[in-house]
Amino acid sequence: MTVLRLVLIAFLVVQLAPVHAQQEVKITDVQALDAALDIHKHKAVPGALLAQGFSEEEVNVVLQAGDIQDWPPGIRTQVARDTNAPYIINYVGFRLGSFLQDSSLMAVVMLPARNNIHMPEGMRPEGDFYLVLPDRALQQVEAPKRRPQVSRGPSWKKRAKVKIIKPDELYATYDLATDSNGLRALAKSGMSGPEIDAVIFRSTQRNWPDGIDSFEERYPLLEKFTKYRAWLGASWDDKVLLIVPVQKNRRMPLAMRPYLDLYFVYALPAVRVRGRR
Repeated sequence: MTVLRLVLIAFLVVQLAPVHAQQEVKITDVQALDAALDIHKHKAVPGALLAQGFSEEEVNVVLQAGDIQDWPPGIRTQVARDTNAPYIINYVGFRLGSFLQDSSLMAVVMLPARNNIHMPEGMRPEGDFYLVLPDRALQQVEAPKRRPQVSRGPSWKKRAKVKIIKPDELYATYDLATDSNGLRALAKSGMSGPEIDAVIFRSTQRNWPDGIDSFEERYPLLEKFTKYRAWLGASWDDKVLLIVPVQKNRRMPLAMRPYLDLYFVYALPAVRVRGRR
């Protein structure tokens, strides 16, 4: 690759990202989804987002929610996409940044859960997800909305410490989005809309570290869950939400170590509140 082309690519990444940061877009080329890869496989994505002004932590949020397995089931496979092709254009997306791949302009796209509750069952996202598509597969919306904030999740520093005493009483597949009492408790605890969205997405096992994202892998490690340093996010009915911050759990075994703050839904008797910091 020539020095001139390297300079040109760098210029385009820096210039295009700020221009497109708040642009609402629709997916108009359904077939482009067939060739999409997990977002972390595009090495230029972090640079494109950092050039746009995202922090490293926000970039990690995008990378962690950018696997094809994070897509709603209604678009996750080619058969599903063929069936639902007429509805895919109804997704609300936001272009976060752009970069050149070979000679093609590629776009990093955010599809927020809260902007897509109108989608049919099976296509409605449970949490924000991200993908990379050729820019030609997108159409800019004439009256763009401001994109939602990429949430780092709720603050934990002023909340009560919690000790996990019965690690096996974990609701690993709990769907907070369908629990109206739970959602009210999160809001009452002071969490914003984007923070609640982050909690919903990262409180189920499929979005946990690789070593604990299935029962088979997690079971031999359950006793070590008592070592997690956790804070009380909210409590309701017979359940509690625990916040497990990256900052306080860097010494956990690698298979259990969070890359982003984690959230666990536990049965109330399974934890002991230890008071404030």
